[in-house]
Amino acid sequence: MPTLVTNQVDALASDVWFDSDMIHVRLVDGREISAPIAWFPRLREASEEQRNKWRFIGKGVGIHWYELDEDISVSSLLQV
Repeated sequence: MPTLVTNQVDALASDVWFDSDMIHVRLVDGREISAPIAWFPRLREASEEQRNKWRFIGKGVGIHWYELDEDISVSSLLQV
């Protein structure tokens, strides 16, 4: 039986957005992953404006919020 194997190190984010309860990340390969904001206390307590002030780390390896001192790696989101 064929198995799809993906290298999480190569998984890069291309977009980030939020709804009321979740953070959503689109990957360059088209996948979308989501996680509850509750898992990230700094993001949970942040305003919508603060959440939307993110930038990519390493061309999409991770996401950084300077004002919140928060970093999330794409590979960590793929492991949950």
